[in-house]
Amino acid sequence: MNPVSRAEAFCARFGLRIPILLAPMAGACPPGLSIAVAQAGGMGACGALLMGPDAILDWARTVRGATNGAFQMNLWIPDPPPVRDEAREAALRDFLGGWGPAVPEGAGDAAPPDFDAQCEALLQAAPAVVSSIMGVYPAEFVARLKQRGIAWWATASTVAEARAAEAAGADVIVAQGMEAGGHRGAFEAAGAEAAMVGLFALLPAVVDAVRVPVVATGGIADARGVAAALALGASAAQIGTGFLRCPEARIPAPWADALAATPPEGTAVTRAFSGRAGRGIATAYVKAAAEGPPPAPYPVQRGLTQAMRDAATKAGDIDRMQAWAGQSAMLARAEPAAELARALWEDARRLLA
Repeated sequence: MNPVSRAEAFCARFGLRIPILLAPMAGACPPGLSIAVAQAGGMGACGALLMGPDAILDWARTVRGATNGAFQMNLWIPDPPPVRDEAREAALRDFLGGWGPAVPEGAGDAAPPDFDAQCEALLQAAPAVVSSIMGVYPAEFVARLKQRGIAWWATASTVAEARAAEAAGADVIVAQGMEAGGHRGAFEAAGAEAAMVGLFALLPAVVDAVRVPVVATGGIADARGVAAALALGASAAQIGTGFLRCPEARIPAPWADALAATPPEGTAVTRAFSGRAGRGIATAYVKAAAEGPPPAPYPVQRGLTQAMRDAATKAGDIDRMQAWAGQSAMLARAEPAAELARALWEDARRLLA
């Protein structure tokens, strides 16, 4: 099947008009951004990691009320409980106090919302797609998704992860290259940096390894990336950083402006914000943290950095802000998301013709 026909078949299966998907970015997927992408014929997305059940249901109602319901909702598969180190956390509190407000002693105790309750909310919200990163859903939850006609898309950052996800019942594999901004979906937190595979090496290998459709993500931000991904066997392109400069994303202006000036080598993979490996702009804090105390595990580090991150956002200080960015950040365009989504596919089709 040629690339355009493959993409059109994927679109028909999931009720889309264009094979352009918004990446589910926790904290950066307001309903308006998904509504715009969906109204253009693509698929919206919600990164629900930090959302409780009521927030999940409210988000789904808002987006469904303004679109044809083409959106995915995403959760992290929880890691084992973190191993705490009081001495390390004390050193981190002292270090972080130099970058923001004093860090309370109990800041590292902050925990994400209850995963089981989030899963129940996803079933109630009943999106077209539920997706995952950091592993695979429990078999019982996968069975309940399938009973309700909800597709499961599993993010994989290696061929081995893609095979494991397909064996667990995934309907689609989202092949995520190491170019991706924010947290990558590596199944094993400790090995995330050791298995850094670029998208255009990973993608054809995953396409050859599995029988289900494959979505490409990580470092795609313009029509050339979309066309290349489809030529390598993807059925659709999922884009995160490439949509962050759109007004509907509503990210802080210093972050949006910095994306436009960040070359590929201006990003770095760091655990300094959350304790999980994520790619962001190599700011002053990111560089200093690389020489500072070793970060605590997720989600302890996220709790420890909360005060600094909040203060940075309030002050508009990019050097302390959690400014996630993929390696194609400079290609992100500051234009309405619907216009961008349509242009990406129209231009990609011309390149593939």
